[in-house]
Amino acid sequence: MSNQESHNSLSADVVVIGGGGAGLAAAIEAAAAGRNILLLEKEAKLGGMTARSVGSITSSSTDLQKLAGIVDSPQQHYEDMPLFAGPLASRDNLELRRLLTENVPETVAWLQRLGVVFFGPMPEPPHRVPRMHNILPSSKSYIYYLSKEAARLGVKILLNARARKLTMADNRVTGVDALIDGRAVHIAANMSVILAAGDYSSGSEFKEKHLPENIRDIEGVNTSSTGDGQRLGEEAGGEIINGDVVLGPEIRFVAPPSKKFIERIPPTRLLAHAMRLSLKILPSFLLRPFFMMFVTTNLAPSHRLFAEGAILINRSGKRFADEQDKPQFEIPRQPEKVAFIVFDQAVAKKFAKWPYYISTAPGLAYAYLGDYKRNRRDIYHQADTIPSLARALGVSEGALTRTITEHNQSAAGAKMPLLEPPFYALGPAKSWIVIADGGLKVDRDLRVLDRDGKPISGLYAAGSTGQGGLLLEGHGHHLGWAFTSGRIAGKHAASCGSTTTQFQESKRDV
Repeated sequence: MSNQESHNSLSADVVVIGGGGAGLAAAIEAAAAGRNILLLEKEAKLGGMTARSVGSITSSSTDLQKLAGIVDSPQQHYEDMPLFAGPLASRDNLELRRLLTENVPETVAWLQRLGVVFFGPMPEPPHRVPRMHNILPSSKSYIYYLSKEAARLGVKILLNARARKLTMADNRVTGVDALIDGRAVHIAANMSVILAAGDYSSGSEFKEKHLPENIRDIEGVNTSSTGDGQRLGEEAGGEIINGDVVLGPEIRFVAPPSKKFIERIPPTRLLAHAMRLSLKILPSFLLRPFFMMFVTTNLAPSHRLFAEGAILINRSGKRFADEQDKPQFEIPRQPEKVAFIVFDQAVAKKFAKWPYYISTAPGLAYAYLGDYKRNRRDIYHQADTIPSLARALGVSEGALTRTITEHNQSAAGAKMPLLEPPFYALGPAKSWIVIADGGLKVDRDLRVLDRDGKPISGLYAAGSTGQGGLLLEGHGHHLGWAFTSGRIAGKHAASCGSTTTQFQESKRDV
């Protein structure tokens, strides 16, 4: 898509800021209500964190659950969500948690109607039943189908379009001042503006204000997540809730150095259905090499590797942290801010099958060591001796040999020596803040609230920007909230702020 506008001013009924999952969902629902929609995306392409995600959505009461004979309900999902939150559970926004769990089943069905294909559901304790729905072939399918639907409905999308300021009159948001391809443009919003610009995991000012000192300088996995929506909302009188809650720092492998040929294949429904059928009729050993071709995101290694004996080394070949005591905080202090996970054959044998997985993975749910050997050769290293492993990693042979020797001599109790060849390493890996969960305070209609709890007329927020204190721990909840909150915000923003619009088309039997 290219920007064709040459005017100094534009107008639309609803202006959406952000072209990820939440923004596209909001634009689609507002356009489906018959409104004229303009979406601004500051990057040169759509996607946001949605395109970078593993791609799972966690939901109850879906067709796939029912086909699998799983009895579940939004109420049970609601009850299980705080089990992931630990000591943070008391800070959750219960109203928004209810909103998510009651509406995400219809969101999954809506995505399927648009063309998105899931398989599963997969288990993820402490969920009492399998709820994790995994997308096929990859998370790029979301943007592929949402952008097609937005185009069909006539949504105008402007790329390289950065929102700078909201304009207001008579205590109502009336438009957006933006830079579009470097030109200053004012966009009048006849009805409303929806902020769906993601989180602030790469926003230095927000991190300085809200995050603990020991993680403020840790990079965000998405450099575009600078908190633009939160800033605009605060300037209009809004308030950020749970600003100190983040997903991370989290250890993640670096992305592949070059784009794979497989990524150029459109993530069509035909391909996804073929993959899902293959899952049912073909043996796993034939499928996994093909499915792993789609693993192009920054995947997070399981910390269970460390519990089973793996250690971390830096570029100097030295062990630098207790791997079972928050090593993700130490990696950013190492040379080049990277580390390698080193282990022996005894550990490798375990991480070849469930429940010992290396990471979650799109299309697979879980990826094991063999998957990395076949499809992530850039971060997979194997050698018969420690010196040869050091050469493969480009670290000092002497330093790595001393590190392993010292580790083996001190190994006792929970520490296990690395003795059985061959030896392995995965990396480089970095430590990133994945998502900052601080979002603007919103009500059930996703209207942005001011510091007194009153709606700011004409202003809505969705996704991470409108998270409003909702805790989204566990896989699949951030994406579920992105699409669900975007849909709700879009419907209400297109109805002049009326609270009478019903998001759910019908009551679900639960």
